[in-house]
Amino acid sequence: MNILVLEHITKRYGDKELFRDISLGVNDDEKIGIIGINGTGKSTLLKLIAGLEEPDDGQIIKGRNIKIGWLPQTPEVDAPTILSAAAAGDPDREAEARSLLFRLGFTDLSLPTDHLSGGERKRVALARTLLEPADVLILDEPTNHLDSEMVRWLEDYLDAWRGVLIMVTHDRYFLDRVTNRIVEIDHGALYSYDTNYSGYLEKREERIRTSLAADQKRANILRTELAWLRRGARARSTKQKAHIQRIEALQEIRNTELDGTVAIDSLSSRMGKKTIEIRHVSKHYEGRTLFEDFSYIVLKGERIGIIGPNGCGKSTLMKVITGQLAPDTGEVVTGETIRIGYFAQENEDMETDTRVIDYIREVAEIIRTSQGTATASQMLERFLFPPALQYTPVNLLSGGEKRRLYLLRVLMSAPNVLILDEPTNDLDISTLATLEDYLDSFDGIVITVSHDRYFLDRMVRRIFAFEGTKITQYEGGYTDYYLSPNRPDAENAEAGAKAAKKSTADKPEGAAADKNAGRAHEKKLRFSYKEQKEFETIDDDIAALEEQIAAVDAEMDACASQYSRLGELTEEKERLEAALEEKAERWVYLNELAEKIEAQGK
Repeated sequence: MNILVLEHITKRYGDKELFRDISLGVNDDEKIGIIGINGTGKSTLLKLIAGLEEPDDGQIIKGRNIKIGWLPQTPEVDAPTILSAAAAGDPDREAEARSLLFRLGFTDLSLPTDHLSGGERKRVALARTLLEPADVLILDEPTNHLDSEMVRWLEDYLDAWRGVLIMVTHDRYFLDRVTNRIVEIDHGALYSYDTNYSGYLEKREERIRTSLAADQKRANILRTELAWLRRGARARSTKQKAHIQRIEALQEIRNTELDGTVAIDSLSSRMGKKTIEIRHVSKHYEGRTLFEDFSYIVLKGERIGIIGPNGCGKSTLMKVITGQLAPDTGEVVTGETIRIGYFAQENEDMETDTRVIDYIREVAEIIRTSQGTATASQMLERFLFPPALQYTPVNLLSGGEKRRLYLLRVLMSAPNVLILDEPTNDLDISTLATLEDYLDSFDGIVITVSHDRYFLDRMVRRIFAFEGTKITQYEGGYTDYYLSPNRPDAENAEAGAKAAKKSTADKPEGAAADKNAGRAHEKKLRFSYKEQKEFETIDDDIAALEEQIAAVDAEMDACASQYSRLGELTEEKERLEAALEEKAERWVYLNELAEKIEAQGK
């Protein structure tokens, strides 16, 4: 049963149209993940559903007394202490608030909120949102700033939660485990898939193949129709007006648009024999030991993942390695040819009115790529910043666009060592996948801090885990680490590793014809009796189907709030559209056959 319906929603920001006549029904048992590239309007869609913004056209219908819990991407916390902020000032919630806050890594709940970092504010706001009574939870990037243990706990919490969940997240394992429906935003349209993330990947590929095939069929029909127009009216000229209208309608249909992808060339500089040597380093902070006596020689081509609870010192270790912080004891020795690119957890100051292109030109105007050279403007286009956007002030970009721009700035310096601190925060899944492909071809060293288990499994071959003040080495990716019997709390590990992906072998296309067979006798082409009758009536058949579809559309508009009837009409429309597509394919075949018969007679 629908408890929330979006009807014919259109939303614009200035000249940019985010959504165009989209509709969506949400049932009371659904857990929905919303995905799409940065800048497509994922957060805006959440705000529309939450009632924080209004659509330019259309309406949003909610069931009576529906309570909505809302976690924004960058929340504000305006209570005096962490505990009072999470409990929203309600003493009856304080006991449960304490439990949630401890789960989310807080120990001193009396600390004032005005000095919290952005990540700490997000975790406090998450606790507050989960405590509020709600029928619908709307969460924008809930896994950002959570360590791996917290993410697994939140997975369990939301998996068991009874109610509707609508969220935006880049965490692919999280989407796989928690969601039962994926809604994709693609070029202003919505596509819904009743499955988790793994199922979505298969169904999306199938949708794109079908859409591209439909584009091709439509192009074939249009080509034949235009040829018909050029020849002039046939004997069936009484149908000419309807025929021309159908041609015009075909011309107005937009072809399938595919999301842009971030194309990144490997830009690394030459590396000498000496890399990075970490010698017995220790670091303390406010009287607390973060890590001590850590030594390691980083090898060429290494892929290292660093994990541990929030506040344990992961980012501090990265800054010690890059030379931004000096260790309290020990030293870090870096080879003369080493060029480090540091992608920090927080964007460097990007609240600037500097134009996007000038922000990149500050690093390099022209860089070397595998295809030769590329200008700053060309690299920006590869990173999905078209020329019009390149002259936009940086501070007007979305959070995800800023992260993508910051990543390009780091790569433009052509480092041979990449230090990535939480690189998956605020990057869309498409950009993440392309970053992973780039790192596959990157011949330098990669050291990354990440809570993204999929990213770690995909990219790293060695894990360094913070265990108290000790940093312990594990071979493999995150799942190998998590299932390792040597892990301190291995006895509490959940059973099961990643599901194996099925591979489908290509089927043989059949035996080749006998090379010694004689040339077949060429038969004269002609219509069969059935084909002749079909050819004479197919224009009328297509017109009738089009009229039926138009009638169904009109009835759907008239009873948009009658959910049961709307479902019946949707099924009827799908049946009619399938019949129309079949007729259109048949129309192409019959017309091409008629042309061949006509040419044969000349």
